[in-house]
Amino acid sequence: MSRAPTVLIVLHQEHSTPGRVGRLLVELGASLDIRRPRYGDPLPATMRDHAGAVIFGGPMSANDPDDYVKAEIDWIATPLAEGSPFLGICLGAQMLARHLGARVYAHDQGRAEIGYYDLRATAAGEAELGADAPRTVYHWHREGFDTPAGARLLAESDGDFPVQAIGVGTAAVGLQFHPEVTYAMMCRWTVRAHERLALPGARPRHEHLEGWYRHDAAVGRWLRGYLRRWLAGEIGAARAAAE
Repeated sequence: MSRAPTVLIVLHQEHSTPGRVGRLLVELGASLDIRRPRYGDPLPATMRDHAGAVIFGGPMSANDPDDYVKAEIDWIATPLAEGSPFLGICLGAQMLARHLGARVYAHDQGRAEIGYYDLRATAAGEAELGADAPRTVYHWHREGFDTPAGARLLAESDGDFPVQAIGVGTAAVGLQFHPEVTYAMMCRWTVRAHERLALPGARPRHEHLEGWYRHDAAVGRWLRGYLRRWLAGEIGAARAAAE
């Protein structure tokens, strides 16, 4: 009997969860190895015992000088070198970009993307993310990143942060948005960090909740299919076929 694949989950706050991403990975047959380097958990020296890794978001910045932030950014070399599936979400995507030498930056007018915003997949994105990649997604960030040299732009927008998703190598993807967010998480974030909703560009709270009913079903359908392909190592194959 084969052992269930194990996915490394990297979280940044004491009570953070992997949300819908974690639930779907378990439903797809994976087990989760949850680690919080901020609180002293080590990261593996090799991906040999993991089928993939997901680095999630958090209130910190990829530009912060903290040792654990630098260590996570440096550690991304491990899945990249081994061609192991890697998914960076928001901060995780910014760490991926920073690891590859790209700029991670705050908007010069202090603007943020907090709430639902539109994006569009590029031709490369339709091949790698899928033709059903969502067109309106949930954000919670006030920093963005440039496309690193050698990376592929998978999704973009006409908003304050143009780069929305990147692909790197055969199996690494960074998403600026938050497909893992559940309705409960959204309610919690918009209450506990309600001061962020006053930032320029942020959507008012009622639009977050209304947007979930309008847009979340499409995001959820896409995410299930995407994670199935990601876990099976099919993302790199899709990229190679497109080329």
